[in-house]
Amino acid sequence: MSGSAEISPQVQNLFVQLQQLKAQLEASMRQKVQAEGMVRDIENALKELEKVDKNTVIYKTVGELMLKASKDEVMEDLAEKKETYSLRWKTLERQEERSQKRYQQLQQQLQESLGTVMPPTAAT
Repeated sequence: MSGSAEISPQVQNLFVQLQQLKAQLEASMRQKVQAEGMVRDIENALKELEKVDKNTVIYKTVGELMLKASKDEVMEDLAEKKETYSLRWKTLERQEERSQKRYQQLQQQLQESLGTVMPPTAAT
């Protein structure tokens, strides 16, 4: 097979789907790493806040501003953000697992359609 003209439209479609899914997987993995990093940063901030006295002056960022806030208020805000990012991370992890399985299925279909046997590869 030297050109795409010899490849059936179905095989070309499988190849396109495989490429699109790989791009989606890579984007999902990047988002998952970012969410995981945010959770880790928030956990570190919460640990540090636990060490400070209740009367310590604390500021939180709101957009471009830094506002004075109580320790309890900041801890509550951070706990909410941690929960949100944790849920996002878990959702992305499940999505990545499903996409990885689909990627392997498409890869297998493509290999069968081409009549080739190639060792399975990760989508990373």
